[in-house]
Amino acid sequence: MINQDAVELMQYFEGLSLKPYLDAVKVPTIGYGNTHYEDGTNVKITDPAITQERASALFAGIANDFEGEVLHLLKIAPKTNELGAMVSLAYNIGSGNFNKSTLLKRFNADDIPGAANQFLVWNKAGGKVLKGLTTRRKCERLLFLGQNWKGGLK
Repeated sequence: MINQDAVELMQYFEGLSLKPYLDAVKVPTIGYGNTHYEDGTNVKITDPAITQERASALFAGIANDFEGEVLHLLKIAPKTNELGAMVSLAYNIGSGNFNKSTLLKRFNADDIPGAANQFLVWNKAGGKVLKGLTTRRKCERLLFLGQNWKGGLK
C-alpha cells in the first residue's frame, strides 16, 4: 500500500473537484483527477456532482488499482517511497505510458538515479510543458529519493 506521503502528494497535485470538469487536455474529470469511475465508466461532463466521501473512496480504489499495475511491472522490489512516487506518476500519465517509460526500464535495471531523473521528462500535456506538471515531477522525484517532497514546491 502506498504511504501517506504519496497519497498527500497525489491529492495535492490532482486537487479536488466534486463536479466534473475538463482537465488540461480537455478530458472530463472528477474527484481527485479521476477520468473514470470504479466500474471503468468514463466521467462525462454532464455527470452529477459527487460527495467528498465518494471522491475519497474513488481515489483510494483507483490509486490501489494503479499500485497493483505498477507492482506487476516491477522486476525488483521497490522501497515504499519509490513505489509511491511511481504510482503517483502512473496515476497521472496512465499505466500504458508508465509501462513504456524509460523510468520503468531504468528502475528495473536497478539504475535508481537514472530512474529518478526520468520523472522530470513527464512534464508535458498535449505536447506543451506545464508549470504544474514540472513542479509535480520535481516533487515525485524527491519522494522517490526518500526526501521531503514538499521541498519541491519552493
